[in-house]
Amino acid sequence: GFILPKGNGQMYQLDKLRYFTYRKLKYFWYPQKNCFVTISQLESELPVNYFHHCVSSQTGLSDNSVEQRLFTYGKNLIEVKVKPLVVLLFKEAITPFYIFQVFSVTVWYMDNYAYFASIIVAMSVMSIGLDVYQIRKQERKLRSMVHTDDQVQVLRNGGKVEDISSANLVHGDILLIPPRGCILQCDAVLMTGTAMLTGESMPITKVAMPETDEEHGETQIFSFKEHSKHILYCGTQVLQTRYYPGKHVQAVVLRTAYSTLKGQLVRSIMYPKPVDFRFTKDLFKFVGFLACIAGLGFLYTILVMISRGSSAWKIIIRSLDIITIVVPPALPAAMSIGIFAAQMRLRAKQIFCISPSTINTCGAINTVCFDKTGTLTEDGLDFNCFRAIFPRKDLPEFGNELHDFCTDELPENGELLKAVATCHSLTRIDKVLNGDPLDLVLFRKTVIRSPPLHSSVESEVELAVIRQFTFSSHLQRMSVLVHNLSDESHIHHLYCKGAPEKIASLCLPETLPYGYQSFVDNYAQQCPSNSYFFLKFSLVCGCWLQPYLGFSLVMIFSDPKGGYRLIAVASRRLNLNYVKAHKAKREHLECDLVMLGLIVMENRLKPQTIGVINQLNRANIRTIMITGDNILTAMSVARECGIIRPNKRSFLLEAGDTKCRDGRTHLVLKQSVSSSDDVLELEEDTFSCCYEQNQQPAKTAESSYHLAISGPTLSVICEEYPEILEQLICVCDVYARMSPDQKQLLVNQLQDVGYTVAMCGDGANDCAALKAAHAGISLSEAEASIAAPFTSKTPDIRCVPTVIREGRAALVTSFGVFKYMAGYSLTQFVTIMQLYWLNTNLTDLQFLYIDLALVTLVSLFFGYTPACERLAKIPPPTRLLSLASIFSVIGQLTIISFFQVFTFIYTSMQPWFIPYATPAGPEPDDRRSMQGTAVFCVSMFQYITLAIIYSKGFPYRRAIFRHKKQKQLLSGSSSSHRFERILLSIGNEPNWLRILTGGSTSMSALNSSFNGQQQHQTNSYRNSFPINKQQNGSNGEEEEGIFVGNRRRKHSSTQNNNSTTSCNDSPQKKITIVVTEHCADDDNSKKSIVLNLNDNP
Repeated sequence: GFILPKGNGQMYQLDKLRYFTYRKLKYFWYPQKNCFVTISQLESELPVNYFHHCVSSQTGLSDNSVEQRLFTYGKNLIEVKVKPLVVLLFKEAITPFYIFQVFSVTVWYMDNYAYFASIIVAMSVMSIGLDVYQIRKQERKLRSMVHTDDQVQVLRNGGKVEDISSANLVHGDILLIPPRGCILQCDAVLMTGTAMLTGESMPITKVAMPETDEEHGETQIFSFKEHSKHILYCGTQVLQTRYYPGKHVQAVVLRTAYSTLKGQLVRSIMYPKPVDFRFTKDLFKFVGFLACIAGLGFLYTILVMISRGSSAWKIIIRSLDIITIVVPPALPAAMSIGIFAAQMRLRAKQIFCISPSTINTCGAINTVCFDKTGTLTEDGLDFNCFRAIFPRKDLPEFGNELHDFCTDELPENGELLKAVATCHSLTRIDKVLNGDPLDLVLFRKTVIRSPPLHSSVESEVELAVIRQFTFSSHLQRMSVLVHNLSDESHIHHLYCKGAPEKIASLCLPETLPYGYQSFVDNYAQQCPSNSYFFLKFSLVCGCWLQPYLGFSLVMIFSDPKGGYRLIAVASRRLNLNYVKAHKAKREHLECDLVMLGLIVMENRLKPQTIGVINQLNRANIRTIMITGDNILTAMSVARECGIIRPNKRSFLLEAGDTKCRDGRTHLVLKQSVSSSDDVLELEEDTFSCCYEQNQQPAKTAESSYHLAISGPTLSVICEEYPEILEQLICVCDVYARMSPDQKQLLVNQLQDVGYTVAMCGDGANDCAALKAAHAGISLSEAEASIAAPFTSKTPDIRCVPTVIREGRAALVTSFGVFKYMAGYSLTQFVTIMQLYWLNTNLTDLQFLYIDLALVTLVSLFFGYTPACERLAKIPPPTRLLSLASIFSVIGQLTIISFFQVFTFIYTSMQPWFIPYATPAGPEPDDRRSMQGTAVFCVSMFQYITLAIIYSKGFPYRRAIFRHKKQKQLLSGSSSSHRFERILLSIGNEPNWLRILTGGSTSMSALNSSFNGQQQHQTNSYRNSFPINKQQNGSNGEEEEGIFVGNRRRKHSSTQNNNSTTSCNDSPQKKITIVVTEHCADDDNSKKSIVLNLNDNP
């Protein structure tokens, strides 16, 4: 059967197991909860003694158990399959974008619009090919990164050591780790010995899982988070192991394949979180609006074509063609131009983007969260000084600042030097010290100078580290148990170092100097300006602030002086034998300590930090610090870099030790502005919150104060004060002692309030927050770079404003391109609707000139206008359906329609106007008419005008006229259109001479040039060309027609015909004169010039 955890430390067996697989993970039906769960959720019900039971028997799994578990959990392989080309091509081709393109191209080919259709087909094939190439390249790269298969040793079948492939590892296997290390292929729980692993930028030590404690007994439940220091993660490299000579370090396999931490990271890359951006939603809504307009045009075309007696085939083609005009198929490609151009500019600045769709989101960023160490400050800490504590008769006191561990100036017992030399996690690998950079700095300080000969401490002391308790972010300390090898007694010493407040809570009160906490605060804080030193915060101000927070609080004042990171060191003398020293619990050893002193470290800001933070502040972009460091140190760095501004008050919110009358934890609010230590207790009343639920985050952030909070306090607020959480995060700018899960929680909460959040970090602790943010920016090339959409090769935060600037430029470009494409479609829609009324259409070359030579080229250069060099205070609009955007498009459509309709009507009112006649027989209906030519010429300038209007420049992009290529393109389009207008006008307009002469020749001047010779010329022309006489079926009159090119033009002597009546209604006769020049003997090759003259009777 199948064994599953039952809860309360018990297991039970199932005969049948139901499961399904989704995105590489198996989900099992769990009867205890009546739901499907993953393997990682099942292990939360495992008792700790389950792992000890696995290794106690030293027998391992049997072949039957292995086979059953392989069937249940699958092989231990993280496989990234490279899809075949056929599959990739099919997936790309069936996207809505390409399906609509297939529809459009089909319609165009059926309509004999082969030029542009062929170009679109070629561009689509190239686009699909490039997409498939990029996808295969990324899949191959990911497969090469994650695919590993190694030989490992396990205990199986009664304790036999077997060499197997790592792909056959199953849950519950006893894995043997070699002394010289290996690369782990699974998540495993370390059960015996210790292992040195590569962590983020330094090796870390993992220790064996302890036996169940007395409090929980055998019912203690395994926790992946709480027992992380005992877990060996997949993909990490074991540098070395330590255990009894001749014995292997053993670990129990916990997770395999995609259930491992590495597998989850690979899954997040393979199935990224969709970008929830309002612009994308508005884009689809606006396309739906265009589709509605296309539907109206579809019905209009059908009605007009039916009324004109057109054939069914023509009605279908023309109706479907309207849809391709109003909803342009090239819209998605045009929208990606700005993103692609921004991605290229970012790459040139050593900023690489693996998620291009995130670039547009960066344009809406209004909040940036920063990690502290390695991001705002330098990676390592510099030693500044230490303050030893000297015992006195009444209370101990701090000594002077010492910048070197000179034993003659230390207390006589030399315990501080021994503590610094032994309390670390350093190890020597290939004769090189490896470990925490902080430990390296302190250890080297202890050996940089030999102790003086007159020292009271022995010149050579051999200390052996018996046991090591690794650093825990939850406990905020580490410790070691040390024995002096020259001492034959059972005396051991425990040396402990960590956060000053945590170490002080573990020390005997009589070993702490007077004013210890204020002494620590003076080092940890930094005063922003001298003007704050004597500021008193009255009860009235406290009552003013309290309604903003909505909870009871206490106000404390202190006097800050300097800004450093402090480490407290303490010790304890223990009388234990070797066996008890190894079995004693950590909490029993780390108590009743004696304070030895404080080590003062300095974490310097990176040179670029202050300038970047000031730049973001000037742009009204909120900056937040999220760190795992001490809260006072975090506030000090925040003041120094500008996150806490000097013109605002700063408060520190902490969870108190007392309870309110409603049972909730009392919250304490401190302000570091006064030299007094007055404490003001506010009455515990109910205050109404003055925050409105619909208040915009940008307005909320503009408060007159800053708030700082620690991770434990944030947990208290989430549990006991959830109603004020949203209001709190709107005014809190410094978050300290934050765990990776809390960082992710904070980012999610900021997003829920309405902020568009960017996260900038450099370590694996920031991975969760980087993935949760709208835009994650990594300064590391390790794990964080895989989780973040952006990776900067320059290890400072200058990349943040660069990404925001390029995001704003890309967003404005996307807005402009979309409006331009929508305006272009609607402009052409209005033109076509008028031509359909005449039962004609644009020619293929006219369509090609608009779609390719004008619109496509303009769209291509639209996104290549570089971003502005400075961040503007006002962010660009993010709503495509905002009133400004809607009125912009509707306003342009109204203006465009007015001028086109005016041109259409005005042309028909001219005395020289010849109405369009539908051709007889199979002749195409897209021949030019006078009205069509006039509307076409006007629309050309409208397309160019739209490009200029929607190509927005300052303050998000440089001006369009500074972009040479786009300026030359628009100028060239205008010039080429003028030349084409001349060519198209010959044969259709009477004022062709005026066009050629720049408009100086008028119609009256043209008429006067024929004065005295008009009748003679008319007769000669009429005698020179054949005149076709037809019997008018309606009134029996004969009409004379003169052939012009391939068209029959008619003129009549009746005054009722609009074509024979002048604009002033005077009795006139219109005479159409056609001059035709035959080329050689080819009747089909000829040039025609039409002159329309008014013959006054």
